Parts: sequence; structure tokens; C-alpha cells
Amino acid sequence: MNLWQHALIFIATLAAGMVNSVAGGGTLISFPTLVWLGRDPIFANATNAVALWPGSFAGMIGFRRELKGIRHWILRLTAPSLLGGVTGAMLLLHTSAHTFSKLIPYLIFLATLIMAGQEMIARRLYGKATAVRKKSWWVGAIFFQFLVGVYGGYFGAGMGILILAALGLLGLTDIHQMNGLKNFLTFSINGIASVYFVASGAVLWTDALLMMAAAVIGGFTGAGVARRVGRTRVRYFVVLVGLGMTISMLILRH
Repeated sequence: MNLWQHALIFIATLAAGMVNSVAGGGTLISFPTLVWLGRDPIFANATNAVALWPGSFAGMIGFRRELKGIRHWILRLTAPSLLGGVTGAMLLLHTSAHTFSKLIPYLIFLATLIMAGQEMIARRLYGKATAVRKKSWWVGAIFFQFLVGVYGGYFGAGMGILILAALGLLGLTDIHQMNGLKNFLTFSINGIASVYFVASGAVLWTDALLMMAAAVIGGFTGAGVARRVGRTRVRYFVVLVGLGMTISMLILRH
């Protein structure tokens, strides 16, 4: 592989790690780069998941302060994330991504709309909500997180947007806490999917090792950038990323 290809993969994954740490959607930077360079789409997808996994961990560590006080969220949402992640990974290596890829732009767009109106929706849903009502939503949240895990293990682009939207509807309003929890759940989903991909021999290790280093740097950098720019700007950025991903996926479909 030429030096310029190494450089392109590194830069693309560095950007993907930063985007994943702040809002999610970095897959739409790194995955198309691998495909454009001639990698098999299925192997590129598996390699991308394995490579971005350390970046998810770095991003989670970067937001470790925001994870304090929300451990009950972690305990309830980790198991469905792991189960969904391995299910999605199995589906990827045993089916074609063609049909599911048609749904991706619309799922991301819907999640982006929810994220854009998260504060207004949260006020209406939770302004007069009782504790009992909130607890009753956990069943739906756990099932939805399982579906997000399936999607994340299968392809993953926009998974962070879906998680952020769900957390917002469940009443979590601090965007930095949401990002910290999102990074933890993304780390869990990508981790279990990566184990399956490695065991199945679907990883292009020359690309993966280079991408891992770039993803870790991007993950740490993204957390610091998020704190400096402020909560409101981060939320705007999340919405812009979601819209950009929608347009990108519509273009990639054709």
C-alpha cells in the first residue's frame, strides 16, 4: 500500500475518532475511505468496527467525569448493547447489507430530528412526569438499546445519534453526560462485534492497526474539544452531523 494511502486512512480515522467522541457518525468518514481504496465492503466494515473500538474507549475515558452519578444507566443498558452487538455482527457476515442500507438514511434523519427537538420534547414528556411513569419507560429503553446494538454491530453509522436521541427522551439532558454514556455503550457494542469479527477472520489487520492509533488520538481530542466549545454548540454540532450523515448515505446508496 502506498504512503499516500496510509496517510489518507490515518487522517480519515483521526477525524472519525473525533466525531465519534463528540456525536457519533465517524464511520461515514473512515468506512467510505476504505471502500474507495478498493477494500471489500464487508471486510472494510468489519475492519472499521475493530479499528474504531479503541477510539470509543478513549472517548469514554475522556468523558469519565460525566459518567459519575449515572451508573444505574450503565447497568441497565450494557447487557442489551452486548446482545444486540453480537447479533448484528453475525447478521453482517451472513447476509448482504444492501437491503438494510436503504433504511439507514431515514433512521439517521429521524434520530437527528429527535435530537434537534430533544429539549422541547423532554420538557413536555417529563415536566409533570411521575417517578412511576419514568420507570415504566425502562422496558422500552432496554429493547430499543438492543435494536441499536443490532444496528451497531451490523453497520453502525449514526449509532451514536440514535443513542443520544434515546437518552434525551429518557430524561437525560446534560449533553456531556449523554456523550459519556453514549461512548460507553458504543464501546460495548463495537467491542463484542469486534471479537466476533476477529474470530471470524474478517479483519484487514494492516489497515486496522493504523486506524486504531488514529482513532485513539481522535477520541481523546474530541472529548477536550467538546468541553471547550460548550453544550449548546455541541448539540448544534450533533444535529449538523446527523444531517450530513443522512445526505452522505443517500449519495452512497446510489
